[in-house]
Amino acid sequence: MEKNVLGTHVIAQIGILVRDIEKTCEAYAEFFGVENPGWSFTAPVEMARTEYRGERSEARAKLAFFKMGSLQLELIEPDEHPSTWREYLDEHGEGPHHIAFRIEGMKDKVMTLELNQMPLLQKGEYTGGRYAYIDTLESLKVIIELLENDKK
Repeated sequence: MEKNVLGTHVIAQIGILVRDIEKTCEAYAEFFGVENPGWSFTAPVEMARTEYRGERSEARAKLAFFKMGSLQLELIEPDEHPSTWREYLDEHGEGPHHIAFRIEGMKDKVMTLELNQMPLLQKGEYTGGRYAYIDTLESLKVIIELLENDKK
């Protein structure tokens, strides 16, 4: 594999799976002495175009974002539909799910990673961009998320 296939080594985000986002948001806000950011739902499949393991999925999640200096901490409470979030929470319980990197050239990056036995788990869109979760558990021991924002 070529070196630095992502084009960056700066971690933008750490994602943590939780069963109760309201309770966990309060705990983080209190622990760090910061404002509780509240949470929001991911967009429905018609807008997000969510795919999990190559199939369309109705998967949605409640998300909360804490700004932690140069890093964003994302809390994720998945719904019951098939997703990398639901699968990982069911199999491993609450805790770290992924580390994320902001990239450019999503299609090329995903293709390169897949050619190197790092398959796409889930992808979708959000207002202003797209995301992809890559199965890098075997080699890197964590799921990698790629975040690509639209150019302004």
